[in-house]
Amino acid sequence: MSRYTITVTGQGRQDPDAIIGYDPPLRTYFLQAFPHDVTDDPALWLGTCGHAFERLDDLHHAAIARGYDFMPLTPELSMRLIEDRAADIGRPERGGSLGRALKRLSRSE
Repeated sequence: MSRYTITVTGQGRQDPDAIIGYDPPLRTYFLQAFPHDVTDDPALWLGTCGHAFERLDDLHHAAIARGYDFMPLTPELSMRLIEDRAADIGRPERGGSLGRALKRLSRSE
């Protein structure tokens, strides 16, 4: 899983310690920002489901739809995020037939 610190703005506030990254097991980009008032979870947390945001643009549009923004990303960071996802392409999904076979094998040992 990659994690990079960025600044997220919106709804009259700013979080300079927000996290953006790519989660290979879920095969999605994610964004975490703003401490939650009650829990340890982020108040803004996008990309918690499999294949939720397969493109950075999709993640960006979802943030904007909720009243937040994290653009522009530097070209270097954008490239790292794209490379993180590209490194994951071609790997079998954990929930697929290979993943089920590996689980059975690990249980039988």
